[in-house]
Amino acid sequence: MEEKEIKALISLLEDEDESISAHVEQKIRSLGKLVIPFLEQEWESNLSPDIQTRIENIVHDLQSDLRKERLVEWYESEDRDLLTGMWIVATVQYPDLEISKIRQEIEQIYYDVWVQFQNDLTPMEQIKVLNNVLFSKLRFGSNTKNFHSPGNSMINVVLETKKGNPISLCVIYLLVARKLKLPVFGVNLPNMFMLLFRNEQQEFYINAFNRGLIFSKKDLENYIHEIHLVPQPSFFEPCGNEEIIRRSLRNLVMSFEKLGEHARAEEVKSLLIEISGGGELGL
Repeated sequence: MEEKEIKALISLLEDEDESISAHVEQKIRSLGKLVIPFLEQEWESNLSPDIQTRIENIVHDLQSDLRKERLVEWYESEDRDLLTGMWIVATVQYPDLEISKIRQEIEQIYYDVWVQFQNDLTPMEQIKVLNNVLFSKLRFGSNTKNFHSPGNSMINVVLETKKGNPISLCVIYLLVARKLKLPVFGVNLPNMFMLLFRNEQQEFYINAFNRGLIFSKKDLENYIHEIHLVPQPSFFEPCGNEEIIRRSLRNLVMSFEKLGEHARAEEVKSLLIEISGGGELGL
């Protein structure tokens, strides 16, 4: 459909005949994401609060459909790129967010570490360099004052504020570590998300929520014992990117529910269903 035709179609939302305006809205919705910029233009120029509200609802629904489409496509992809998955999560709150902006910021952090990095360093020394840049130079840290803020699950917000929750801080750490070719993986512990450094010679765990503090497997076993859980092999092994995104979405559901934004929480749950693989949502 040509641009003029789309604009003419949108103008018919103001038709006084409800059957005509309803048919027009249905047609607009069928055009999908391509019509969003035209709807936004109409919203800015239209002085009718009722039409503006109607446009807002249409745009919201189209963006929601687009988000689901992207997430399903991501889930069905071969590599399930972690940064792409976190970008999709962030579009719940920031639908116009460009993934290129996030990539550039991660690239800059990687460069800040790389200039201090040497391949002949021991694993502990390599992690010390990474910790120093992230937590001392760039001042990333835990958002303990506002732990349940939705922004803690949005990678763009965490990159801007330098404050996040365990999983978002681990994701940034993990993205940089992978670019440095370090054998670092996510570990999906109960009530905590951590990182695992594992090569043929040694392994240890990293708590990005506590400035990169190092833990042994024994330390984690003690933690599991303290919270009265039976140790499971999966508690200590690397998890897939899909598990990281599921957990990020679950955190976001909890954040919205604590704020009383139940409609937003249900919207995120619908995303979680798309990548649940038929399993439990874990809520």
